[in-house]
Amino acid sequence: MILFQNVSKEYPKTGFALRDVSFHLRRGEFVFVTGPSGAGKTTLVKLITMEERPSAGTVRVSGFSSDRIKRREIPYLRRRLGVVFQDFRLLKNRTARENVAFSMEVIGTPREQIGLAVPRTLAAVGLASKADHLPAELSGGEQQRVAIARALVNEPFVLLADEPTGNLDERVSKDILRVCKDINLRGMAVLFVTHDRSLLDDHVGARVIELDSGALVSDTEAGDS
Repeated sequence: MILFQNVSKEYPKTGFALRDVSFHLRRGEFVFVTGPSGAGKTTLVKLITMEERPSAGTVRVSGFSSDRIKRREIPYLRRRLGVVFQDFRLLKNRTARENVAFSMEVIGTPREQIGLAVPRTLAAVGLASKADHLPAELSGGEQQRVAIARALVNEPFVLLADEPTGNLDERVSKDILRVCKDINLRGMAVLFVTHDRSLLDDHVGARVIELDSGALVSDTEAGDS
């Protein structure tokens, strides 16, 4: 599904580099990616979405390869990815229902299909009763749930959660993680990126990929400590 093979990404202007990273995210898997700020976590996500291309090595994502994908193919790749960010990125003048529907409208999904999918997806993240609320009428945790629903509504093969709890308190952060775990239990792969290792405390045995200064220093699947 997602395969990094000896991937490096250099940024000469800043001096930062992601160096020789290799891992495989399989269908239906839940993986934490952790490390301090500046470790390379967001660069990892940008390489998966092909916003960035590696300086060396290859990234393969659901049949697309970084060394062969054409620019015109990237939007089709991204339609297969559900991405959630730290800052929600909701349209302020649209309700929760309209925010989720928007991600289907932009790819030309028939109205009837949108009408069925949006309420179902909002219900899946526990927001059926808040469908007609504007973002300003929702708590931070509820806004992030809308963002998750928006990422899920087109039925991607993987959910990429890039620091989704960075602006939330501990209680709400754990709730958002629980939502992502529930999504994974329904069969969707999840890559959950966080600098907050306390979120891992209740998930002993989960696979954890740890980055530090651009290097992959631990992957529990590989038996690293």
